[in-house]
Amino acid sequence: MSRLFAAALAVALVCGTPVLAAPATDPAKMPAGTYVLEKTHASLVARVRHMGLSNYTMRFNRFDAQYVWDPKAPEAAKVTVTIDTTSLDVGDPKTSANFADDYLDAKKHPKATFVSREIKRDGAKGQLIGDLTLRGVTRPVTLDVEFRGYEQGLLGARAGFSATGLIKRSEFGSTSMSMFAGEEIELIIEVEFLRQ
Repeated sequence: MSRLFAAALAVALVCGTPVLAAPATDPAKMPAGTYVLEKTHASLVARVRHMGLSNYTMRFNRFDAQYVWDPKAPEAAKVTVTIDTTSLDVGDPKTSANFADDYLDAKKHPKATFVSREIKRDGAKGQLIGDLTLRGVTRPVTLDVEFRGYEQGLLGARAGFSATGLIKRSEFGSTSMSMFAGEEIELIIEVEFLRQ
């Protein structure tokens, strides 16, 4: 148990049930700075249609991200993401390794990256436009993003986001097993960041 968590628990026990304030949902109230991924509260999931029967769900167990934010220049925010393609997880180790190689060419390209180029905002929602490099191929990708809020409490200053997007795997050279797996990959991202 971390010291920070133990201290928070002790305060809660002494003071009774704590009342958690709702996070600020106006991005303009998020302080400027560099924010790094808080990996225990982050998930990157991909879903692909399997034989028209189900949405086959995969997770990446290892990825990292950070962004630089200035509320005075929100459109200039810079987001970078690095994904370990060998960490693809479908719930079975052998199948996971096979899929990582077949779909992502993970042995040759163990890393995928995303670097933002543009942010379009509409209040707490918006679009993050950037370049995704996967299997050695770089293509533009647009993610629909929702800012979930910013708060500064016992666990530090943190911000949360949800994002979704679609990519076509053939555009990145992934055509393996096309008779079983669909063309479109749905990305589902839930992340929290800590301000440095």
